[in-house]
Amino acid sequence: MKAFIFDLDGVIVFTDKFHYQAWKKMADSMGIYFDETINNRLRGVSRAESLEIILERYEGTPLSPEKKAALMEEKNNTYRSLLATMTPCDVTNQVRDTLKKLREAGFKLAIGSSSKNARFILEKVALTDAFDAISDGNNITHSKPDPEVFVKAGQFLGEAPEDCVVIEDAYAGIDAAKAAEMTAVGIGDASGYDKADYKIHEFSELLKIAGIA
Repeated sequence: MKAFIFDLDGVIVFTDKFHYQAWKKMADSMGIYFDETINNRLRGVSRAESLEIILERYEGTPLSPEKKAALMEEKNNTYRSLLATMTPCDVTNQVRDTLKKLREAGFKLAIGSSSKNARFILEKVALTDAFDAISDGNNITHSKPDPEVFVKAGQFLGEAPEDCVVIEDAYAGIDAAKAAEMTAVGIGDASGYDKADYKIHEFSELLKIAGIA
């Protein structure tokens, strides 16, 4: 192990409630039924794929690509306005301390997120400097479970896949990590996924995996 690559939402910070509120506002404006069960299907996938999942319940006239783009922009504007309320207090001391200890031990750290707002979030919570590289929705063309975001994160760090450890809370993220031939650590919902190489319940358990606890 030489590097740790972290998903952002649900691992470092928790913005699920913001995603839900933003998508629900958009869905309500279109008269589309949307609830938290449907929202859970959106975790770890791209904005465009998320919209298509929501539109499964849409019964109006077919939407043009331009209209779909406008709906995604509407959702993102709402989401970013909610993200703007985030502060460094939205990251736990356990997360900050664990990241610090991993770095002090010589491990490289990166973000591997499908979100196009990753850098904005990291700035709001004062964590940008905690990572050596950021691979996000702005530099990929395929979202998880495609391994692209993690493959590029490893490349940005200059480390081989077999030397990288991915921390994910979504099944699609674990699938992406395995497809990238990296070690996969499941936390949150993904702690119950059989494909995860390690299953943890506390972020600080990463120190044991790294052999520095």
